[in-house]
Amino acid sequence: MRMNIKVYRGTHQIGGCVTEYEYHGWHLFVDYGEELPGGPQTGDLQVEGLTYGDISKSALLITHYHGDHIGCIPKLPKDLPIFMGRISREIQMELSNRLQMVDGFHRNMSERLKTVHTFEPGRPFSWGSFHIMPVTVDHSAFDAYAFKVEAGGVSAFHTGDFRTHGFRSGRLSDVIEKFVGKVDYVVCEATNVSRPLAASQSEHDLQKEYQELFKENKGNVVYASSTNIDRLFGLYHAAKNAGRVFIIDEYQEKIMDIVTQRDSLWGKSRLYQFLEHYKPFVLSVLKGEFWMNDRFKDLLEKKGYVLMARSNPRFDSLIKRIPGEKQVYLSMWDGYVDKSKAAYNEQLAKSLGKGYLRMHTSGHCDMNSLREVFRLLHPKAIVPIHTEKPEEFAQLFGDEWSVVVLNDGESISSILSGTADAHDPMVILKKLQNENTTSFRYSWLAS
Repeated sequence: MRMNIKVYRGTHQIGGCVTEYEYHGWHLFVDYGEELPGGPQTGDLQVEGLTYGDISKSALLITHYHGDHIGCIPKLPKDLPIFMGRISREIQMELSNRLQMVDGFHRNMSERLKTVHTFEPGRPFSWGSFHIMPVTVDHSAFDAYAFKVEAGGVSAFHTGDFRTHGFRSGRLSDVIEKFVGKVDYVVCEATNVSRPLAASQSEHDLQKEYQELFKENKGNVVYASSTNIDRLFGLYHAAKNAGRVFIIDEYQEKIMDIVTQRDSLWGKSRLYQFLEHYKPFVLSVLKGEFWMNDRFKDLLEKKGYVLMARSNPRFDSLIKRIPGEKQVYLSMWDGYVDKSKAAYNEQLAKSLGKGYLRMHTSGHCDMNSLREVFRLLHPKAIVPIHTEKPEEFAQLFGDEWSVVVLNDGESISSILSGTADAHDPMVILKKLQNENTTSFRYSWLAS
């Protein structure tokens, strides 16, 4: 019996991926999140060993705290073991604690997070028959992970969401060499396969562009996710180098402090430190509004500022009360302000107004960099997930590797039952050619 891989959701959509690794009755699931608005809506999954039934040999790994990867965990049985990164858990806890008074979902999330187990990057652990190596990767969510999963002599590398153009991407090849090595399978995010320009700019170059614009404009208002840690600190350093006051609220300060004060891997890096001579100005609330007096106004008039804003009435009111012209920026996915998208946010569009600049780069990997990662891993086969276009992925990478394109609910073993060797790509290829299956394709191997 060999380790089996099954994808319950995510073979043809970006949000809500659920993957299972199974060996000798032990079940290791990866991610259980919400589906994205506008995409396929399959509803609550019913998965034996995860959502119901005997869970005594089941566990769930969470790659990172974005809602499409963690959002459904409050619905799971309370005694199901869940594992995620320590800092990732703290960031989600801070977010849910902040919102639980007005949102029942976050009340449930806060309670569930109290029972979640944590792991550290580069420190392997076991669950039943599985040997698990968590590997930190760069993503728009801080403390995001890939996993090397091994059982029964078979290994898989589950990438999670990652990129190679962020601040922390430089050592990825060294990390793979040290902690992962060669694997049999790669279960890989393929978000940007049909969006070749989404990751065309590095986080470092984006920071430099912001810095130059901050120098040109005295008043700067940036709308960005408060849990996009790299973007927040990148803009902090851009504001410092431009000589502007960097303004955040107490919530944003708490999120940034989680990394600055508690992260043992990156927390000591200069990138994630508030410099002693340049502290952010932290807004306080008085009678439901952000506090402001003439002295504060004079400081902003003299020095200029970079305000990290969110689309809500409190920030709208503050921005109106700050005198002078302002350049507004959107540092998020543009689907939030596109009326044709299901994710359209009317409040954000209203707060932005007209004349804003969109300056953003993707949290997901470009395809050229993916090819280099695959060459480090030497997989026998690749399974794309977290994508709307798996067939394009297969066409793109089929010149060098076998690419398995599954449908939701399919597993490698169910497709390959009866083969002499379920892990020999050439045997698999011949079987699929004979069956002429339409449920998935296996690309040709490089000759």
